[in-house]
Amino acid sequence: MPAAIKYELVEGLKSKIERSNAVYVGEYRGMTVAQSTALRAKVREAGGELKIAKNTLFEIAMKEAGFNPLSEELMKGPNIFALCYDDPVAVAKVLKEYANDKTQKGFILKGGQLEGQALTLAQINALADLPSKEVMRGQVVRAIAAPLSGFVNVLAGTIRGLVTCLAEIRDKKEKETAA
Repeated sequence: MPAAIKYELVEGLKSKIERSNAVYVGEYRGMTVAQSTALRAKVREAGGELKIAKNTLFEIAMKEAGFNPLSEELMKGPNIFALCYDDPVAVAKVLKEYANDKTQKGFILKGGQLEGQALTLAQINALADLPSKEVMRGQVVRAIAAPLSGFVNVLAGTIRGLVTCLAEIRDKKEKETAA
């Protein structure tokens, strides 16, 4: 019979997984404590959390949380799991940047899952290349505002033409009365 501590670990992981909208898996073989601490801080700033757990316990927690199981290939080796509570793109950016960092050799990004869909490493890299939420919101606002500003310029052009025409009529009448 499993120890009570394992039940508690699974329950804690389950509650964290239920709150997350994405899970990324990386291998941390050879990472120093300083490197893992730095990575944890960056992921936390991006709205996520890193968890190290036994693969079997993490699989049980995912199953109990109602998530699809991760592939067998992802669940090999000593894994570190990144749970995303806010923006999965921001966490993906941090993980990709850290995995591509030439000064460290211990962290390897392997894959993950986003809202029930399995993600390959290439898909995570593509996700990390997307602009952030704030940038995308700005792009949407600009796209919506562009036709409106064009419409305002057209209306302003008509009014400018009318004002110019009235000014010419006024000038013409002033010349006629002066003569």
